[in-house]
Amino acid sequence: MTRLPAFVLRASLFVLASLAGSTAWAGARCAARHPSPQQLDAAAATALRAVDALEAADASVALIARVGTDLSKQGLVYSHAGFVLRDHPDGRWTVVHLLNECGSDRSGLYAQGLVDFFSDDLVNQDLRIVWFTPDVARRLSQYLAHMPRGNLHNSHYNLIARPGSRDYQNSTAWLVEVMASAQATRPVKDRVDAYALARAGGFVPDIVGIPYTKRVLGGLFSANVAFTDHPVATRLSGDYPVITVRSIFRFFDKAGYTARVEEWRHGRRMSTPGPA
Repeated sequence: MTRLPAFVLRASLFVLASLAGSTAWAGARCAARHPSPQQLDAAAATALRAVDALEAADASVALIARVGTDLSKQGLVYSHAGFVLRDHPDGRWTVVHLLNECGSDRSGLYAQGLVDFFSDDLVNQDLRIVWFTPDVARRLSQYLAHMPRGNLHNSHYNLIARPGSRDYQNSTAWLVEVMASAQATRPVKDRVDAYALARAGGFVPDIVGIPYTKRVLGGLFSANVAFTDHPVATRLSGDYPVITVRSIFRFFDKAGYTARVEEWRHGRRMSTPGPA
């Protein structure tokens, strides 16, 4: 799969026409597809909302979240997030994130423009942006400037990766491990060490319920899901600790990393952030 270049955002039909010709898509599906004009229009509108907010904040980096999967049955809203960088070689306001490749057991690190980030087959165009305190943002942007950091990426993907797992990683685990490493006051040895620092800083994963009967009868077996990453006791109970976007929001807030949050639901800015 080709890693996507970032797009320079301009509110013009020329950019939309260029985007419509893109056939390389990072994420869960391999098949190249053309987004519909309606999807492009919605993605561009969301991207421009994000750009306006990011430019107004004058920060070098933020966390940006989207709703790619309906997780309402688990009490969750946002399913995926990435770090959005102002000064990136691929273009201003480029999202750096980890993505599962084609629903397989593999992942890659991607640099993606905001229109692309919101052009995938999403549940809706809601978004949330988290800005960091100046020191946290400075350390994180410096750390991300030297990506990829191979020691913090395990390409063996598991959608429900056990937090702290040495054998598997998912997109949310990568975010937590990168942030912990960027803020560390000592050298970080590896991913396990990074997660230990996050736990010491107050990170707590969410518990997602997946009953055994649902696993077996519901056909929850695919290349990008490995239940065996979790101990037998967890598999029997059906209560899986998982790093969710909500748990990342909670961690950043508890650790004192968050300066402020803005959110848009149904295209409208919320006066206060809603459920995550």
